[in-house]
Amino acid sequence: MMSKLLLICFLFFLSCSHLLLSSSFSFSNSTKICPHGQALALLQFKQSFSIDNSSSWLCDDNGGTTSYPKTEHWKEGSDCCSWDGVSCDLVTGHVIELDLSCSWLSGTIHSNSALFRFPHLQRLNLAFNNFSGSSVSTGFGRFSSLTHLNLSNSLFLGLISPEISHLSNLVSLDLSWNDEAEFSLLGFDSLVQNLTNLQKLHLRDLSFCGLYGRFPDNDIHLPKLELLYLYGNFDLNGNFPRFKLLLPASIGNLKSLQTLDLLDCQFLGSIPASLENLTQITYLNFYYNHFSGKIPNVFYNLRNLILLDLSGNNFSGQIPPSIGNLTNLYQLDFSDNQLEGAIPSHVNGFSSLSSVRLGYNLFNGTIPSWLYTLPSLVELDLSHNKFTGHIGEFQFDSLEKIDLSMNELLGSIPTSIFEFVNLSSLKLFSNNLSGVLETSKFEKLINLTDLDLSNNMLSLTMSVHSNSMLPNIQTLDLSHNNISGMFSWNVGKDTLSYLNLSYNSISGFEMKPWKSMQILDLHSNLLQGPLPTPPKSSFFFSVSHNKLSGEISPLICKASSMGVLDLSHNNLGGMLPHCLGNFSKDISVLNLRRNQFHGIIPQTFLKGNSFRTLDFNSNQLEGLVPRSLIICKELEVLNLGNNKINDTFPHWLGALPKLQVLVLRSNQFHGHIGVPKIKSPFMSLRIIDLAHNDFEGDLPEMYLRSLKATMNIDEGNMTREYMGDNNYQDSVMVTIKGSEIEFVKILNTFTTIDFSSNKFQGVIPECIGNLNSLRGLNLSHNYLTGYIPLSFKNLKILESLDLSSNKLSGRIPQELTSLTFLEVLNLSQNHLIGFIPQGSQFQTFGNDSYYGNPGLCGFPLSNRCTTDEIPYPSQEIEAKFESGFDWKITLMGYGCGLVIGLSLGCLIFVSGKPEWLVWIINKNIHKIVRNKRSTRGRGARIS
Repeated sequence: MMSKLLLICFLFFLSCSHLLLSSSFSFSNSTKICPHGQALALLQFKQSFSIDNSSSWLCDDNGGTTSYPKTEHWKEGSDCCSWDGVSCDLVTGHVIELDLSCSWLSGTIHSNSALFRFPHLQRLNLAFNNFSGSSVSTGFGRFSSLTHLNLSNSLFLGLISPEISHLSNLVSLDLSWNDEAEFSLLGFDSLVQNLTNLQKLHLRDLSFCGLYGRFPDNDIHLPKLELLYLYGNFDLNGNFPRFKLLLPASIGNLKSLQTLDLLDCQFLGSIPASLENLTQITYLNFYYNHFSGKIPNVFYNLRNLILLDLSGNNFSGQIPPSIGNLTNLYQLDFSDNQLEGAIPSHVNGFSSLSSVRLGYNLFNGTIPSWLYTLPSLVELDLSHNKFTGHIGEFQFDSLEKIDLSMNELLGSIPTSIFEFVNLSSLKLFSNNLSGVLETSKFEKLINLTDLDLSNNMLSLTMSVHSNSMLPNIQTLDLSHNNISGMFSWNVGKDTLSYLNLSYNSISGFEMKPWKSMQILDLHSNLLQGPLPTPPKSSFFFSVSHNKLSGEISPLICKASSMGVLDLSHNNLGGMLPHCLGNFSKDISVLNLRRNQFHGIIPQTFLKGNSFRTLDFNSNQLEGLVPRSLIICKELEVLNLGNNKINDTFPHWLGALPKLQVLVLRSNQFHGHIGVPKIKSPFMSLRIIDLAHNDFEGDLPEMYLRSLKATMNIDEGNMTREYMGDNNYQDSVMVTIKGSEIEFVKILNTFTTIDFSSNKFQGVIPECIGNLNSLRGLNLSHNYLTGYIPLSFKNLKILESLDLSSNKLSGRIPQELTSLTFLEVLNLSQNHLIGFIPQGSQFQTFGNDSYYGNPGLCGFPLSNRCTTDEIPYPSQEIEAKFESGFDWKITLMGYGCGLVIGLSLGCLIFVSGKPEWLVWIINKNIHKIVRNKRSTRGRGARIS
């Protein structure tokens, strides 16, 4: 009987299971539960969009999810509940979920879209599509049953409808990464006040201007909120929300909050102490805001915290001691603040701590011992602080990244570091580390990609077994150390792209067959012998300031990707390979300064080349300036100084639109500079040096008028930069302030003209006064005559003026005392006369500024002026007056006036009118007559 009962129960169970299974598999082709109206609405929604795979590329890149067109297989006549991305209620058949994320949809969702005809929708995900032109309209507020809404990464724009705050059942809301969408002024306030069931709120990176308006200063009624993402909202401001208790619980109305991400917003002020109430918090990210003040000591009860990131703010003071209680902490980041003092010396646990970033602060003292004993530590960054003492030995080998750079650490590198087989980055640069490193020590660091030990006092010895080490190294910087002898370390055969050995004492270098080398910097060493040929893949190659000799091999031209080639300051000689001008379309800098090259400059340059700097200074090059330079449209610096070039002035260079520096000094240039052949030449030129040549004739007034780059520079509104880029910065030698000065960097506001030591004659053009941004002007050692132009008073920021050894005459204009920046003045060996102006900078100039002008007098010369008179008016004014005063015209006017006056007088006396004037004249005549008679009488008696 019992067995029959069990059999009946079993059969009943199978029957029920069959019914349930039939209901569960309602998406099969045999059973259609989707109402016809909803299927029609879905098809209409599908037809309003086009399919474009580029619409969802971010999904593939960021989410790791493969995008595909989900609506492609939506067909009329089939059950819509079986369509991809559609879920229905098993009983009613109503569509309750649409997941069309990453579906290649491209088009606009209008306010009357068929999308809004699904009143029973509970979940809607339209993320990672292209709805450009769509707004989060009022239609989204009709989904009264909606619990999950995701519109992220879909190019929504405009105001977010305030009706979205009416979705009272919403549990999760994600509007992130819609760069041009924003809340209305009160829209965000309404959202955080009304959506009391909200657990997850993602509002990352809304609009280019950020989350519009103020973060609500009033209470936030989101008692179930677990996650709040606001990062990337650059215009979000306001005070940090005040956490007040709304429920009878100690953690306030945000008692469930687990994630708080405010990355890259605009929060100000200090962190409130009420933060200690968030006992459920696991993720706390305040990166890149404007928080200030001290970090509050609120972490005693936040034991669930896994990530704490307060980096990129303005926090000051010391690290609070309660940090030591965060036993579950995985990542700690306080970098880029103004924290100071010592790191706490005692902590409780930290067994899970994987990343410690405290760089870019003002910490001092020694590195605490507990940092060497963390079993899970993967990354340690204490860079850019003031730590002192030795680096300790690490107890565990889990570290992958170590950055202790820019401190004051000393001693040797701990041996434990060389045991870290997982180490990928080691940066210890700019400390006081010393000792001898054997290359064999690096044998175990097979995963190391970045090694920077520069700016220390380390030396290096090559071991016998140093070949094929560091097989994955990409960047190696050992510059500014004490490395000497032969460098033959074979590292990174297939991977090394950056090698910097500059500023050492290396005497020999063995070039290895590096396949990926791009930047090879060997400058400022003691390299001897022939020039090493750089790898073909090289982009930057510098061996400047060495002792290399011999010729340049044409093999160097096989480096077809070369961008910067600097061979300056060596003993290289011979003729230049013809290919140097056209072997690379990418080359921007060719610097051969201070060698012994002879012959001619390469005559052929590639059309469309990238040359920005050509420096051939201080060689023995001869011939003509290559006419093909006219195609170097990117050229900014051309330095041909100190050679034997025999040519006339290369006026055609004036067509180069970006040329800023032109140095032709100390060559054999000759002839008249003449007048320009084109309109407005040398528009960008601001440093021009033609000194020590044989130019003759008048100063080139028309060229001087075109130097727009030396006029009206508004330094207050300019970004002060140096010429060049990250790979190479230009330098130039100029004669200014009486000395040769090398500018190792050329400031973009520096301007100077040097025409000295030529055969120029005639007067100094007045138009030089228009070059009011000049810093230096040297016209010395020529045959210039005439006066010092009064227009020089306009050179308000001039620092150096040299007009010496000419034939200038007249007086020194008193107006030059207004040049308050003038540091050096040389007017010696001329024919100047008169009083030396007094006041301002002129009180600082000595006898050397004026000697050789016997007609000058006054301070500082011993030749005193005859009277302490006020200086004469400028001779230019006198000259203009004298040249404009004609005695013939004066006499003609005097004669005419006399005739007219006598005629009028006769008429008055004949007519007797006006009577008052006749009466006055008669009265005065009688007085004169009486006086004469009286004088005669007295004279008779005396005799």
